Amino acid sequence: NAAVKKSPPSAKKAAADRKAGAPSKKAVATKKAATAPVQPRRPSVGPYAKEAKFLEEQRELLLEERAIYRGQALDLRAEADSLALEREPGDVQFDEESGEGGTVTVDRERNLALSAQASAAVEEIDDALRKIERKSYGGCERCHQAIPKARLRALPFARLCVACKSGGLSRR
Repeated sequence: NAAVKKSPPSAKKAAADRKAGAPSKKAVATKKAATAPVQPRRPSVGPYAKEAKFLEEQRELLLEERAIYRGQALDLRAEADSLALEREPGDVQFDEESGEGGTVTVDRERNLALSAQASAAVEEIDDALRKIERKSYGGCERCHQAIPKARLRALPFARLCVACKSGGLSRR
């Protein structure tokens, strides 16, 4: 039987393993590679990097605006409270400008309303920051289309695209 080719011992072992149902080394290596968690590579340039940079800029802008609105809300509330303390219960001011008193009350109510508006803006900013964390920032809440970046730069806590916003009165 000189015509019969001798196969190397490793080939004989691999053939015997296949008959026995054992996976080959190549199959084991492929299976390990397939089951290992694959981490998506984000290039340092390109659309992923640009998007990440835009989101980071928006996050910083939102944090700055949050600090401003929060400060305004606290200052206006404190001013309204001080106006209430200055005035005695039942006190009515009579002066030439306002007729029958109430300028202190009007000023206090105005400050409270502006404080509430600033607090509402803080809540909207907090919502936008949560959306950045959940990776859902920049989508219109009505039509689910992307809000243009120019609008988000101008109003970083916008909830609606321009088309939906101009279609009727609603929140930002």
